[in-house]
Amino acid sequence: MESLYLLIPLSILLVFVIGVLFWWSTRSGQFDDLEGPAHRILMDDDSPPGEDDAR
Repeated sequence: MESLYLLIPLSILLVFVIGVLFWWSTRSGQFDDLEGPAHRILMDDDSPPGEDDAR
């Protein structure tokens, strides 16, 4: 029973910290473009290396 006096406030504090971190990440634009990086991997540049330097 005594362990609940420690675990309940710690769990409430942990939920608060996770909520603040999630709020900060959404406000800073972390979740703005979820598909862009995946599409950039698939867009392959077919020119051989060094060809851009010759231009």
